[in-house]
Amino acid sequence: MRRWLWPSALLVILVAGVGGYAFTVSGSSRNDPPWRFATADRGPIVAAVRATGTLTPVSTVLVGSQLSGLIVEILVDFNSQVKAGQVVARLFSEQIKARRDGAAAELAAAEADLGVKRAQLDRARASRARADANLRDIAAQRDRAMSTLAENRRTLERQSDLFKTGSGSRAVYDAAQTQVDVQTSQLASVDAQNASARAEIVGLEADIALATAQVAASGAVVSQRRARLREIEIDLANTEIRSPVDGVVVQRQIELGQTVAASLSAPTLFTIAQDLREIEIYANVDEADVGRIRPGQRVTFSVNAYPNRSFEGSVKLVRLGAQTVQNVVTYTGIITVQNQDLALLPGMTANLQVITDERQDALRVPNAALRFKPATGALAVASAGGAAPEEPNPFAQGGGGGQGGGARAAQAFRERLVNDVKPTPEQMAAIDAILAESRERMRAERQGASPEEIRRNAQTMRRENNRRIAEALDPERRARFEKAMQEAQAQGRQRQREWTPGRVHVLGADGLPRPIELRLGVGDGAVTEVVGGDLAAGANLIVGGGPARPPQAPPGGPRGPRLF
Repeated sequence: MRRWLWPSALLVILVAGVGGYAFTVSGSSRNDPPWRFATADRGPIVAAVRATGTLTPVSTVLVGSQLSGLIVEILVDFNSQVKAGQVVARLFSEQIKARRDGAAAELAAAEADLGVKRAQLDRARASRARADANLRDIAAQRDRAMSTLAENRRTLERQSDLFKTGSGSRAVYDAAQTQVDVQTSQLASVDAQNASARAEIVGLEADIALATAQVAASGAVVSQRRARLREIEIDLANTEIRSPVDGVVVQRQIELGQTVAASLSAPTLFTIAQDLREIEIYANVDEADVGRIRPGQRVTFSVNAYPNRSFEGSVKLVRLGAQTVQNVVTYTGIITVQNQDLALLPGMTANLQVITDERQDALRVPNAALRFKPATGALAVASAGGAAPEEPNPFAQGGGGGQGGGARAAQAFRERLVNDVKPTPEQMAAIDAILAESRERMRAERQGASPEEIRRNAQTMRRENNRRIAEALDPERRARFEKAMQEAQAQGRQRQREWTPGRVHVLGADGLPRPIELRLGVGDGAVTEVVGGDLAAGANLIVGGGPARPPQAPPGGPRGPRLF
């Protein structure tokens, strides 16, 4: 038996060697995995930023106490609905009431003293008025005395003249002289009374000034006592703790009989959410996503309490202040949510999706096709294009956009031209002729041209077509066309800032992957929008599979089987 085993073993080794040689020469096997494909299609794309956040009331009011004291009454509890001004708790107030009564008595005494001082002032002013009247009477008496004295002097002069001529008697002359002396003495008496009255007025003015100062001092005391009473009344009012807003009590931090100490800061007794029918979400947004979030964007989210229900809100703002935790930078986004049925409660965790962009009918490619990279050598090099194609312009012809992309761009251009510029039928016929001519020229120039040459030719033709169309329009419509051109260029620049380059592969006629350069827009994680490139809906894109290495002959020519 052993003599037959050795020839059998050699035969098996020989067969294995021949098989290995054949596999090496062919470089492939029927067992190579086939190419796996996915289809480019058209459909909606919703780009979203995912984040988590906490539900928070729009306005949360912390109700505290400005006084220290003993809690003697609590009128609300958790989840209690309160109104603005409603009493929610009371402090012990008997001591403050006693202080208020004492202050009220002191105020009454001060007001009484003020009344006395005002009466004294009124009496001083009345005395001054009498003194003024007496002074005026004295002045009248002086005027009368001076008149009488003047008359007596004239009488004396007449009697003196008569006495000198011997016509008058000595007795009449002496009587006239006596009257002059009496009136002179009377005038001196009136002058003395006048001086005395004036001195009395000066004294009364001093009394008035003193009474006025006393009234002012008493008035200041009254104001001080009134302010003190008002302060005590405020303290008494603060023993009744009231809600400053309409809302619901979400936290209560006190118990009946508890002593509140407010010596350094006001302790928080209640937390009141102003209105839970509108609530906010404080979302933690990663710094890589914060540039895509804008105010007004739609937000969908869910909470663990309602796993089968989706809620909606909108972005209010993104706070500029960042938080860094373990070298991870996040920003706080504020999401406004309507909570009319009060299903959402403060403190719930929300799993958010911020809708940053949305397309209803976009050309989509699977992200697996964008990630696919063929093995080295298994690539149709001759088909590898240049840079990504140019973004189609609604007011430009000959743009990219894939198979049929130029036709779509031309159709969009024509529709916008009709809607915005509103050319006459004759002008529209001339424009259609220009567009038809440009399409024929573009087809001719594409033959045998490189992607870069096609791009340059399209740009040149676009400028020429826009110039010819402007010449075919009247001045008013030409102005509309130029304005629309500027708007389209601005939109194109905006789209250019938003797109990114990408590459997919299709299977060429030679059975090798052929790359297609694309311009990519928004994506949702599974598919990505195509905004430019030679790709049409329905194309089969390679997502995997294929030979692990390219077919090639071993270096140095065929070799014989290696048996050991």
